[in-house]
Amino acid sequence: MAANMYRVGDYVYFENSSSNPYLIRRIEELNKTATGNVEAKVVCFYRRRDISNTLIMLADKHAKEIEEESETTVEADLTDKQKHQLKHRELFLSRQYESLPATHIRGKCSVALLNETESVLSYLDKEDTFFYSLVYDPSVKTLLADKGEIRVGPRYQADIPEMLLEGESDEREQSKLEVKVWDPNSPLTDRQIDQFLVVARAVGTFARALDCSSSVRQPSLHMSAAAASRDITLFHAMDTLYRHSYDLSSAISVLVPLGGPVLCRDEMEEWSASEASLFEEALEKYGKDFNDIRQDFLPWKSLTSIIEYYYMWKTTDRYVQQKRLKAAEAESKLKQVYIPTYHFYHLTLYFIESSKPNPNQISTSNGKPGAVNGAVGTTFQPQNPLLGRACESCYATQSHQWYSWGPPNMQCRLCATCWLYWKKYGGLKMPTQSEEEKLSPSPTAEDPRVRSHMSRQAIQGMPVRNTGSPKSAVKTRQAFFLHTTYFTKFARQVCKNTLRLRQAARRPFVPINYAAIRAEYADRHAELSGSPLKSKSTRKPLACIIGYLVEKRFLPPSEIHPSKKPNIIRSTPSLQTATTKRMLTTPNHTSLSILGKRNYSHHNGLDGM
Repeated sequence: MAANMYRVGDYVYFENSSSNPYLIRRIEELNKTATGNVEAKVVCFYRRRDISNTLIMLADKHAKEIEEESETTVEADLTDKQKHQLKHRELFLSRQYESLPATHIRGKCSVALLNETESVLSYLDKEDTFFYSLVYDPSVKTLLADKGEIRVGPRYQADIPEMLLEGESDEREQSKLEVKVWDPNSPLTDRQIDQFLVVARAVGTFARALDCSSSVRQPSLHMSAAAASRDITLFHAMDTLYRHSYDLSSAISVLVPLGGPVLCRDEMEEWSASEASLFEEALEKYGKDFNDIRQDFLPWKSLTSIIEYYYMWKTTDRYVQQKRLKAAEAESKLKQVYIPTYHFYHLTLYFIESSKPNPNQISTSNGKPGAVNGAVGTTFQPQNPLLGRACESCYATQSHQWYSWGPPNMQCRLCATCWLYWKKYGGLKMPTQSEEEKLSPSPTAEDPRVRSHMSRQAIQGMPVRNTGSPKSAVKTRQAFFLHTTYFTKFARQVCKNTLRLRQAARRPFVPINYAAIRAEYADRHAELSGSPLKSKSTRKPLACIIGYLVEKRFLPPSEIHPSKKPNIIRSTPSLQTATTKRMLTTPNHTSLSILGKRNYSHHNGLDGM
């Protein structure tokens, strides 16, 4: 019963989609609608998968800075699996509110501000536990450090200097040190000091009676006397005593100079009624976030003035009245609500057939859930193609229930345990191939030399398809190759002035001017009309080729016998046949290709040009 009772302030899971992970929210209010349904006003939390990659890089940078300053377990001491799962526990707080039906609650969780003195492993050891350290603004897409962090650690401790010896001079800059404003060992008694303070209050009351603006705000003598009794008047009186070395006659003369009595005002008197109303409205919206209050409501006020006014405002009757109104309003609202257990397929030994069917459940042709053994046997071949695949997260082949996961064309599935992990934490238990490459110290996808050899799924961070074995495999694509015609190869050699291959390769999206190539070929063809180009070069005799091989040490001299033909010639065809072309290769000084064949000019018969 207690587990199904949800109260204001609880962190809960909300389900807005059957295939997406749960939403994590904090209940602020529970309201009953006119139709009798219960709606929850909640604060939104966001996962890493909900923000952009640029903001994720900023969050990782912030986490590294915290690790360098803390003395707890750093991320370098964690395994790849722990690093992967730790990212699923990180959330981002927001100031955004929304209303959701209470019937969509799927359980409780715990969210806490990241404690720098606590090990990050403590969040992994606890179920349904999350942490946050940054605030995300979905409207402007920014991340800011939470102002409510607990300042614990060496960087927040004061550096106590060594005690000065007798006669040693203080080398510190005196202007940055505190200023003495009161001496407790004064020659005046406590009664004399109290009498001087009474005189200061009387002078302040008389000064307010003479001031026109103050007489409008405090029309009665009682209100003027109450305003003159505030701390600002007493601080001015005590400071005056100290500056005049506790001489009462000299201090009283300063309270009433020639121009009239001194009037001391604090923030409560300086602020107008409209400014006070704006402050109360801002406090209702932002709470004690004084930076946002100043930025959005009171930009003409300083931050010091706003903070000082807040603590003075808490001593007024206005604050007491608002507090009573909020308490009465809270009494009329719901304090808790009972939500029955949602019968999605939980980690139990029994399947609840009366539960609402999940559209992601993989069932057989008869409509019942899948068998206990997820692997396809030899006696039963289900019609569903997903049955028989291993779990995309843990690679298990047996589960009491399977769920389809990912895009439909990928045909991926998860077991019951990994499906519940996906719903709660928004990721898979085991890192995918792309995440392993990110965690490893090997070159990343930004390196162009590595990016060309990576798969499209690994570069874009898509889930890698599993074909049923623990080894992940990428979905194959249809192979293709570009076939160059003989006329294109011929144009590369003839039209070198117009067709600049190196410049064209650097700009692959700029079209090539075929008309200019045709014009250059026509001019070259007219110049060479008397001596037409030969498409193939004339082969040299076999004796010359063997001599060249011996000279270049491609063929040992011991294997050459002048009295008989080499063993490489098995038949009597001429040297122009295809068989001889394959067996005899003309050496050149250029680099050999992958297949060890002739270079480009020899291969295309253009070596004689």
